[in-house]
This record gives sequence, C-alpha cells and structure tokens, in this order.
Amino acid sequence: MIVVLKKLIARMAGDAGRQDIAEDERRLAAAALLVHVATIDGVTSDAENARVLALLEQRFGLSPEEAEELAHAAHERDREAIDFYAFTSVLKDKLDEGGRRDIVDMMWDVAFADGAAHEFEENVIWRVAELLAVPPRDRMAARKRAARAHLERD
Repeated sequence: MIVVLKKLIARMAGDAGRQDIAEDERRLAAAALLVHVATIDGVTSDAENARVLALLEQRFGLSPEEAEELAHAAHERDREAIDFYAFTSVLKDKLDEGGRRDIVDMMWDVAFADGAAHEFEENVIWRVAELLAVPPRDRMAARKRAARAHLERD
C-alpha cells in the first residue's frame, strides 16, 4: 500500500513539475514576443520597458523582481531566436483562442506605449498573430483598443 502511495505521489509531483515547466515556457515565450516588439524599431523607450514589466506583473501575477528576471531571460531568448516559431509554437500549443488573443493584445499595448506603433512593430504583430491563428479582425480590434487605451492613459 505504501509503495503504491509513494508512486502515486511521485507521479503527481512529476505532473505538477511538468505543468510548472509548461507555464514557465509559456511565460518566457510571451515575454520574448513583448520584448521583441519593444526593441524592433531600434529604440526601446522607458515607456516600452515599463509597459513590458507591468504586463508581465499583471498578466502572470509576478512580483516586480520576478518580472525583471523574466524580461532579462526574454531578452536573451529573443537574441538567440532565428524566427518567431519557437515562441508561437509554445503559445499555440498551450493557449486557447482567448489566450492567443491576449498575447496579441499585450503586443499592441507595448507597441503603443511610446505613443505610436512603428511599422516594424505592426509587421511583427501581424506575423505573430498569423502564426497564433488570431483572425485579422481580432488583431485589428486589439490594435484599436490599445491605441484608445494609450490615449486615455495620456
């Protein structure tokens, strides 16, 4: 009986560990996309950096220190990546349609953090939305929401 319980507990702990790893992969993939949007136009503003950190804290329930660590890891992962597939494949596998739309929402939020979305940022978001199977109408609705939210914050 005790052996069976030990095996059950070990298996449950293994499942929990895999879930934690999957959650970490999802967070890192999402953060890398946000960092990429913030840096793609060659100028990363303080507003963009602050918005990335705020989104990581809000969306993933992280402390400021954890958000900083995740953003740093995301910068490293983004520098190593050769395309978006490494990030979008994780997100597409782990998120439902609403979760994938949330990623696009966050990307637009970062793009508008410095006042306007640059054409490079728009192109990245368009390509990522396609890879995440987010319909064009949802992508454009997210753009409008982010632009409106930016105007309201100012």
